[in-house]
Amino acid sequence: MWLPWDIASQIALVLAILVMLAGIALSPERMRSIEAISNIGIEVARVLVLYSIWQYIRRKSITKVAGAHEHGQWVWDLQQTLHFPSELTLQQALIDHRLIMQSINVYYAGVHVPAMGLCLVWLFWRHRDRYPAVRNVLAMTTLGCLLIQMIPVAPPRLMPELGFVDAGLVYGQSVYGTGGSGISNQLAAMPSLHYAWSFIVCLAVIRIARSRWRWLIVLHPVLTALAVTATANHWWLDGVVAGMVLMVAIASQRAATRVARRWRGTVLPDVPAIRVRPLAADAIPVEAEEPVRTLASRPAR
Repeated sequence: MWLPWDIASQIALVLAILVMLAGIALSPERMRSIEAISNIGIEVARVLVLYSIWQYIRRKSITKVAGAHEHGQWVWDLQQTLHFPSELTLQQALIDHRLIMQSINVYYAGVHVPAMGLCLVWLFWRHRDRYPAVRNVLAMTTLGCLLIQMIPVAPPRLMPELGFVDAGLVYGQSVYGTGGSGISNQLAAMPSLHYAWSFIVCLAVIRIARSRWRWLIVLHPVLTALAVTATANHWWLDGVVAGMVLMVAIASQRAATRVARRWRGTVLPDVPAIRVRPLAADAIPVEAEEPVRTLASRPAR
């Protein structure tokens, strides 16, 4: 069950207050000794704030249902025009294989969020310098997808007239329920956060990890694509749009990084060190020696 957005925001506020009070009450030496704990607390608070925004916008979009079926039909027609692979053909090839479909249903419902969470923990723990950029890309991508999801689009499983069935309901594994009573918004099909988050995890691991086994992470977006289409929870086009939103987020993050570096270079320019060498005795001007001699020859009173 998802953590409610208001509870998550309250936990974030409590963590932020605790870290702030610790900074006020503890001495600098003591604060440095618990710096790792305070950093974790601050980052957990940030993530919970982003999570709260995500959940709040999702809840608001659930109430928007007008035109969802027509939009789903439009996506289907466009894919046919562009000669996309058929989600219906894929589902019909797998739907009667019980073990395969049950595994796919589990992958769809239970992998994308833990995978994203593990990726963030790994980056924060092992690659702290690379973590902020990935977190920011995740936040911008999720926000972009949620804004587009404000336009309701029916997923394939809600269009049985095309031949689709709800694989989750068929095998008793649906996270949505029969009448929208489940834990997720049934009409937030376009674009797909399953696709978007799997792309982010894949790119982060490939670009940052150094093990030769890192390329196995490519299986994650591949299996995600199989899961979301075979279960009829998403269209292929949902993944295409999610990828486009991700590319915009990556470009925005890189542009922001360049601007920040340029701004820091302008505001705080590198000042070369100034070396001071002592003057030699013969380097003192004659004019400067005269007052000294006059004072030295004056009799004491």
